[in-house]
Amino acid sequence: MVNSRQGPIGVFDSGYGGLTVFKEIVRLLPEYDYVYLGDNARVPYGTRTFETVYQYTWECTRALFEMDCPLVILACNTASAKALRTIQMTNLPVYPEEKKVLGVIRPTTERIGEFTKTKHVGILATPGTVKSESYRIEIEKFFPEIQVYQEACPIWVSLVESNEIDTAGAAYFVKKHIDQLLKQSPLIDTIILACTHYPLLYPLIRKFTPSQISVIEQGELVAESLKEYLTRHHELNTRLTKGGTKKFYTTENPRIFNEKGGIFFGKEVYSTQIFV
Repeated sequence: MVNSRQGPIGVFDSGYGGLTVFKEIVRLLPEYDYVYLGDNARVPYGTRTFETVYQYTWECTRALFEMDCPLVILACNTASAKALRTIQMTNLPVYPEEKKVLGVIRPTTERIGEFTKTKHVGILATPGTVKSESYRIEIEKFFPEIQVYQEACPIWVSLVESNEIDTAGAAYFVKKHIDQLLKQSPLIDTIILACTHYPLLYPLIRKFTPSQISVIEQGELVAESLKEYLTRHHELNTRLTKGGTKKFYTTENPRIFNEKGGIFFGKEVYSTQIFV
């Protein structure tokens, strides 16, 4: 296995949600070059099987490798839950060049102990992420004393992607799932938004969540974790180009991606269509 050429950091998501994480990464580490790839043609991932999510995620990861990315961030909870371990254990060891792939679950779970006092933590996520038990497993590794309660929110991603955030239907479904989560334990004092789409629902989530409960968004934690990771892995860091550029690719219509992507990223984006 040989080291690959220098190149940008790749950021992958099933659609738009990863842009909320990407935004925080760029804010903290603006000097690097980046390539973002959204697999919008095959979204949503949250209700798909493990095998399908793995297949799609590996295809997109490989596309980023072919753009010379030495490092790829899976800025998608479902991909991190259902595909990351298989890619790390099966694909990377036999890949002809040395590459790294990281997810968004560990950077969140390894720090959750800083936020909870009652040791009762709630997870709001897609059905796929909940079914994977990834958050429960990872939190137990770092904080075995923490009790984890999960609630699958199957329609939340669709509400965001359909730009229905400010509708009565969105309010109904957000309140419904928060209530169902909190019924599991009156001691929950911290909730993780374990889907990168959910920050766009934050005002609604906050409205229906008691004020004493902390609501944790992942973007900042992932960005801080990446900065620390690159400090520890100097050899990888030297293979990352630093020109401050950002390129966006989508497997769907670029015009649609540009319109919606700007909402998630917080500024205008200009994308190119790619076929993986």
